[in-house]
This record gives sequence, C-alpha cells and structure tokens, in this order.
Amino acid sequence: MDKIHAMQLFIRVAELESFSRAADTLGLPKGSVSRQIQALENHLGIQLLHRTTRRVQLTQDGMVYYERAKDLLSNLDELDGLFQHEPTSVSGKLRVDMPVSVAKNLVIPRLPAFLQQYPGIELELSSSDRLVDIIREGFDCVVRIGTLKDSGLIARPLGKLSVINCASPTYLTRFGYPESPDDLASHAVVHYSLNLGTRPEGFEIATPEGIQWVKTGGMLTVNSTETYHAACLAGLGIIQVPRVGVRDALRAGDLIEVLPQYRASPMPVSLLYPHRRNLSRRVHLFMEWLTGVMKNYVD
Repeated sequence: MDKIHAMQLFIRVAELESFSRAADTLGLPKGSVSRQIQALENHLGIQLLHRTTRRVQLTQDGMVYYERAKDLLSNLDELDGLFQHEPTSVSGKLRVDMPVSVAKNLVIPRLPAFLQQYPGIELELSSSDRLVDIIREGFDCVVRIGTLKDSGLIARPLGKLSVINCASPTYLTRFGYPESPDDLASHAVVHYSLNLGTRPEGFEIATPEGIQWVKTGGMLTVNSTETYHAACLAGLGIIQVPRVGVRDALRAGDLIEVLPQYRASPMPVSLLYPHRRNLSRRVHLFMEWLTGVMKNYVD
C-alpha cells in the first residue's frame, strides 16, 4: 500500500463526503478508492469513515487523522518544491471556479501564457453563475464578485470593479435617454437574480448616505450574466454591470452608458480558498498570477 497516496484519497473522500465524487474528481474507479482507504484503515487498526448509502462522514479518529494527514502532506509538498525553481517542476491538477464574465473577459485571453509557463499544470476551470461548494466539490480556489457571506474560508481581497448603467442604441432610440432616477419609472430595467422568484429591489444608486433603491419599470428577470448582457443588447432594457464585462460592446457602440452620475456601488472581488497552510505550489502560483491579472481592472 502506498500510504501517501492512500492519505490523499482519504482527504478527498472526507472533504467531498463521497467515494463517487472523490473518484470522479481524481479520475479513478470508485472501487479502487474504496479499497485503498479500507487498506489504510486496516493498516491503522481504526475506522476513519462512517459509511451510509447517502453520505460518508468522519469518525472521531478520522477527524484527528484528517488534520494530521493534511499537515503532513502540506509539509511534503513544501519539501518537494523547496529547491525547485524551474516552472517545469510545477505539476498536478488545479481546480478553479470563477464567474463567467471574469473567465471570458479577463482570464481566458491571458491563460495561454500561464499554461505555457507551467506546462505541467492541468487546469480544470469551472465558470457559471452558480455558487459552488468549494470543499464538497474539491476546488482549490474560487473567485467571487460581491459581498461575501461568512463561510469559514480564507478570503484575499483583489479590489473592486466599477459598475455602470448601460442600454442599447435600439432601446434608447425607442424610449429616450433617462436623465434622472425619477425618469426610470417609465423605463424598463432588466433584473438579475440568481434565484428566480426573488426580484431585486430596483435600480441601485450609491450615495454618501448609503445605497438608495429606485423603483423602475421592466418585466424581465434573468439568472444568468450571459442572458443579462444579451437582453440589454436586444433592447429589452437598462442593466447595471461591471464596466469590464461590457467594455468591448461600449467601444463598438453596441451599448451606451446612461446616468453616469448615478452609479451603483463598486463590486468587491475576492479570491477564496480553504486552508492557508495547505496550499500547494501550483495553487499559490496560480493565485499570484490571477492577482496580477486582476490588478489591471480593479480599483
């Protein structure tokens, strides 16, 4: 039995609470993962996991072993990379999640240079509007836009994205330019809500006294940033969006900024990851690279 490999499998199963999900993320047969962890338990003479048909949970002994095993593997990673400074020495799988707009507009265009510099890294890049469960789904780090909830994760602030109001020329030709927030009562605003059925409060304006919400017209609510942008381009209404996400459309004249003196609050951007002590070198390098990429677009 390869004890180091068995520890790695055990940690992944413990974090995902599933043999199947752990096997899928590692590209291994479920039976192989189960057998190796069983061999580890037999070698230690203890039960590490409670197994049921629905989920897998750590035993009391498993909790202790989990923490010690993570520390040990972290120290081994650091030792392996202690005298290796060549980019080609960095290898392994990296699992990252970020919003579609960040991936499409900022990361993907610059990603070839990163992967060329570190050819041994195999990157799995998830991008959607869904908030993934970092621990359960086995992500190394994620990018979040907006105010963070208390999650017990480590958060690295990357800055704030300026938010603008914009509409298509077609919409503005048909309905005219709003000149004050009061005009929005007769204008259509496309609403964004991650959970359909809950409608946003309206049009957001940042003031010295705090956020002010203005009632608007508009009959369309969407739960996808791609659909949100498409609705605006189609002339269905005004949207409030980070400037970086629509900069090309603004340059091309496909969208036009409106009410520039009445903007929403800038949106904070954060990098989240599970454990400061257990960062592998590849994760650390990617996060440093991503921080450098974001510096060009945040305040």
